[in-house]
Amino acid sequence: MSNLEAAEPVVPCGRSGALGPCLELIAAREASIGPGQGVLRALPRRARRMVGPWCFLDRFDASRLGRPPAMDVPPHPHIGLQTVTWLFGGEVLHRDSLGSSQRIRPGELNLMTAGRGIAHSEESSGAGAAALGGLQLWTALPGGEAGVAPLFDHHGDLPRWTAGGAEAIVLMGQSGGAVSPARTFSPVVGAEIRLRSQRAAIPLDPSFEHAIYVVEGSLTIEGARVAPDVLAYLGLGRGEIEVAGDAGAIAFLLGGEPFPEEILMWWNFVARTDAEMDSARRDWAAGARFGTVGGYPGRRLEAPPYSPHPRAAPR
Repeated sequence: MSNLEAAEPVVPCGRSGALGPCLELIAAREASIGPGQGVLRALPRRARRMVGPWCFLDRFDASRLGRPPAMDVPPHPHIGLQTVTWLFGGEVLHRDSLGSSQRIRPGELNLMTAGRGIAHSEESSGAGAAALGGLQLWTALPGGEAGVAPLFDHHGDLPRWTAGGAEAIVLMGQSGGAVSPARTFSPVVGAEIRLRSQRAAIPLDPSFEHAIYVVEGSLTIEGARVAPDVLAYLGLGRGEIEVAGDAGAIAFLLGGEPFPEEILMWWNFVARTDAEMDSARRDWAAGARFGTVGGYPGRRLEAPPYSPHPRAAPR
């Protein structure tokens, strides 16, 4: 997923975890990943820039924005992060500069580790576009791993748990005794949660900060109603969270140990310094470092102009 918003400030993120349990409700806002391709962005926001290593969360779903369903994101670069693609409907074709070509469908995970540099494209068409809906998330790689060799993994069979009025698919890390096979670089959890009854208890790791993003239906957490496309930040120190809602409600649980470093986010890059950002942009413009995405029927994305920016927060 590419970030194509017109304003491209450098966004500083990290070292912002709560000291204990809390409840902050943060509504996603509209953003753009390309002409006519709107998304709802829950991270980063002014009120909450990261949850553990999770630094980016977009929801793409035509039914939420009232626009024609489609995804056509031309080849574009990434550094310093992992992309996590999770669908609730439809399908997406991923291609990258490692030579990967992989369709993803609901219940499957596409996980791309950008490391020192990778390029990829994402497309949907036909019936796969008509029902398209899902999440694109990024996790920031810790400093010692930010320059690892790029990787791509697809997981078509992920572990699940059912208990306490809920069922979950565990994409990243572990939850409820289920351990994902996905490659991670820092302590993290990501899971799709579905309510099986009107009340549920979701197990949490008290050493993590957590958030719950509501996808469908609504939840009530500590007496507060959490509507679709609202991120409920839960803070640290919880061993579980009790939620109420309609049976069949869908949410996404994300969490991890508070990220110990400040990172910078700009366009499709996560880095530590302006020099790293500028170097990555120049390499992309020169056709260096990132390789070529084969098979995409069109031109690649050009990078927007870059200049160091005061440490501005997102809206």
